[in-house]
Amino acid sequence: MKVVLFCGGMGMRLRMREYSDQIPKPMVEIGYRPLLWHVMKYYASFGHKDFILCLGYRGDIVKKYFLDFNETTSNDFVLTRGGKNIKLIRSDIEDWRITFVDTGLHSNIGQRLKAVEKYLGGDEVFLANYSDGLSNLPLDKMLDHFHHHKKIASLVSVKPHYSFHVVSMKYSPIVEEIMHINDKGIWINGGYFIFRKDIFKYIENGEDLIEEPFKRLILNKQLISYKYSGFWMCMDTFKDKQRLDEIYSKGDAPWEVWKNTSDHKNV
Repeated sequence: MKVVLFCGGMGMRLRMREYSDQIPKPMVEIGYRPLLWHVMKYYASFGHKDFILCLGYRGDIVKKYFLDFNETTSNDFVLTRGGKNIKLIRSDIEDWRITFVDTGLHSNIGQRLKAVEKYLGGDEVFLANYSDGLSNLPLDKMLDHFHHHKKIASLVSVKPHYSFHVVSMKYSPIVEEIMHINDKGIWINGGYFIFRKDIFKYIENGEDLIEEPFKRLILNKQLISYKYSGFWMCMDTFKDKQRLDEIYSKGDAPWEVWKNTSDHKNV
């Protein structure tokens, strides 16, 4: 099953300290590898290794990274003859297929998706996601849920990890209630989309994915959600980057599902 990844945005809120205008957000590293690789590795662990990358801002960096990909960085290997021979014990991307598509510098998500429609071939169902969110979501169960309900689109709903508080004001400016966002029972769009190709009938020129197209799906009762209360975190700010680095450094990052099980159900 093909996996469309949106990785063309500029990531404005992450631009600080060592992250300059020259580094697109999907290429910011967590450990030895960029965020984009972690997302792709997640899908590959479920058997989905045919990727379509929707490039935009500094897409050249994404291309160069994979053209110069060094398998020894994150895999065990045997070195002989003083480094002349290297035998990999495991490989990351040897069996991956990656299609690189320039979808425009300022395109929104809806237009990036439309730009890669022709690369989906005859696949009736495909996966799609942002390239800045990490999770240990049981993808096989979400796919079963999607096929059971037989709708056009599905997204994962997650609890927000932000440390914000919701303010309630019935008679402004008098505050009636203030609660942590997690205590309000709010669920947010966490990405990890599953689409049937009929999704393209709902997207008109210039439209973003979540606004008009999803509203049309809702009117036709064609959008469902898979609620997931496990680990999910996106990297929007430098603080998020630090938190993900901290989690990774402990050696048991929840999103590294490829380390927790040797085999996933291929669906």
